Amino acid sequence: MKYLKINTEETADPEALKNAILQMKGVVSVDIIDDENPESELKKAFAKTKEQLKKGDYETLVNDIFEIITKNNSKK
Repeated sequence: MKYLKINTEETADPEALKNAILQMKGVVSVDIIDDENPESELKKAFAKTKEQLKKGDYETLVNDIFEIITKNNSKK
């Protein structure tokens, strides 16, 4: 899976941008990440994990956890 990071100005409408990107061929999902509000990121991560468990998408869940662990270890 590949990711695209888009930095926006304060005046940008993230929901409109999200809807536009979702219309593109090959786009599976779009997540709005607010670097200034880490609490909302934690809530989104838990929601994503909950959905992965409901769908039985264990492989992606394990890959996400492994990525977090390896990121944290590389920072030390």
